Amino acid sequence: MATAPPAPDTTTAARQSLAHGPLGVTLLHIERARRGTGSWQAVHQQLATVGPLTYADEVNLFRGAPATAYVLHLAAADNDRYSGALRTLDRIVTTHTRRRLEAAHTRIDQQRLTTFAEYDLFRGLTGLGVLLLRRHPDSNEMKRVLEYLVRLTEPVTGPKGQPLPGWWVSHAPAHPGAPTPNGHANAGLAHGIAGPLALLALAKQRGITVTGLDTAMTRICHWLDQIRQHDHRGTRWPRWITETTAVPTWPAAPSWCYGTPGLARAQQLAAIALGDDHRKRMAERALLYCLADPFQINQLTNRGLCHGVGGLLRTVQRVAEDAETPAMFTDRLAQLSRDFLAVGPPEKTGFLEGATGAILAFQSAEPDSGPASDWDACLLLS
Repeated sequence: MATAPPAPDTTTAARQSLAHGPLGVTLLHIERARRGTGSWQAVHQQLATVGPLTYADEVNLFRGAPATAYVLHLAAADNDRYSGALRTLDRIVTTHTRRRLEAAHTRIDQQRLTTFAEYDLFRGLTGLGVLLLRRHPDSNEMKRVLEYLVRLTEPVTGPKGQPLPGWWVSHAPAHPGAPTPNGHANAGLAHGIAGPLALLALAKQRGITVTGLDTAMTRICHWLDQIRQHDHRGTRWPRWITETTAVPTWPAAPSWCYGTPGLARAQQLAAIALGDDHRKRMAERALLYCLADPFQINQLTNRGLCHGVGGLLRTVQRVAEDAETPAMFTDRLAQLSRDFLAVGPPEKTGFLEGATGAILAFQSAEPDSGPASDWDACLLLS
């Protein structure tokens, strides 16, 4: 895993993408520069391939100006690299965040259901909150994002007059063809309510809070308790629920984006923020059950961060850092590393599903070799 990923796609859309393009590949160069195995010149050369960025309404943590600000922030840590560019990007992100917040509150005032694009990690205000928590944690915009997330957790009235979670969406999940008549409530870290939960928890751990923050975290945790499943394979959560069912009903792949690992980490973070030792132990046990179940582990068939062994590797490391008994997780890393190598290298280049993210996860899992930068902050793991 010491080799560099293949040359990235250089189309306009790909250049703007933290998930799939050269912007994401830059994270690997930053990590190598900080470890002394690469150069800052390589970082600069990689950034030069990104090209002009879009400042349209659809930009987010994984695309365009906010994504660039996230990468430059990691590159500039503890020095004044890219300070001029970051100041410009900060202004763009601030303006964009204010516009997005205004639209979100208008939507709530009009009693319409939300969408992934409004609130989630990839496209929504949770992702912008991740950036603000790193760049400007004490800013008014950071607090306004938290206030919005608190409001998002308040129950809403559905089209039939029924009470629904505030994050209930009218559209289908990200999976094509998923049957979700009358919408659904998503639990996952990438598109679901575990993302806002993790951000609220991380903000509180950094001393940043707003009125109702603890209540919002507790409300989310209670909903996760209501949909939690437990059997001989352990504790887990469905990826989403509709009016009539929970999906899936069987143990699914333990992916970062939708599976037990991401949900366990989000609840561990919330438990730490709330001082809830019982929930913390429950979340950690859920991940241990998952790691001990070959049926679940064998469903991971690639090395990627989003859906593969790489995401599981990185999540286990972060959980171990805060676990009651870290060795119960760190002792699993050697086997997970073997599982990682067994599935073969990715064909894609990018950070989220390709070689870049896989290399970052694997090299961080090597003995006595933690990450030199918080490259995984955009995954809400730290």
